[in-house]
Amino acid sequence: MSESKQFQVPDQTGVDSLNEAFGSEAPQAVLRWLAGRGGRAQVPLVSSFGADSVVLLHMIAEIDPSYPVLFIDTGKHFYDTLHYRDQLKEHFGLTNLQAVTPDPDDLKEKDPRGALWITSQDACCDLRKTVPLARVMRNYSGWITGRKRFQTNDRADLNVFELDGDKMKVNPLASWGPKDVAAYIKAHSLPGHPLVPRGYLSIGCAPCTSPVEDGEDARAGRWKGSDKTECGLHI
Repeated sequence: MSESKQFQVPDQTGVDSLNEAFGSEAPQAVLRWLAGRGGRAQVPLVSSFGADSVVLLHMIAEIDPSYPVLFIDTGKHFYDTLHYRDQLKEHFGLTNLQAVTPDPDDLKEKDPRGALWITSQDACCDLRKTVPLARVMRNYSGWITGRKRFQTNDRADLNVFELDGDKMKVNPLASWGPKDVAAYIKAHSLPGHPLVPRGYLSIGCAPCTSPVEDGEDARAGRWKGSDKTECGLHI
């Protein structure tokens, strides 16, 4: 098929067929298939530039450094994450990195002091992440995520392809574990996030992210002390 062809979101039967066909394939095969079906224009990579993000960013850059990459800039990220983002953009030659930001009027109305996360983490995530991405996603058919089954119990049954309303999410690394991620980073000598050696194994906004203790799952440092496990993008 022509790469310029409009990407068509399959129905649930089509998604099931894709999972059967690609369930045991390497992530690169999934990404190449997607790019060759119009994914370059319709299914961007949404990257947090967090602990494991370098893996998918490297894979995408090898396929096409002009592939669209969306970064949700909440205004609450660690400085280290913003510096790492700029470092990887230069390192991989990413030419189509786009920032997704909250609406300034919404921030002024709902979070004028920038402290909404103190009173309502859900509302803060909605304002700074979920709503901005949903607005941008009106122009796309879906997106690529870095989610993996090992990260939380909620993700244990994650498929490579899934429907989310009228959009399709693609999770090329769904079956990967920590050893797979570490081996890939080592094999390709990829630069790691500077906060990982300090115990940050899943990195989001600075106010709601803390180091992970021994024996905890990779996302235990997100919204610690609450029952919140997702920001809202994947609910």
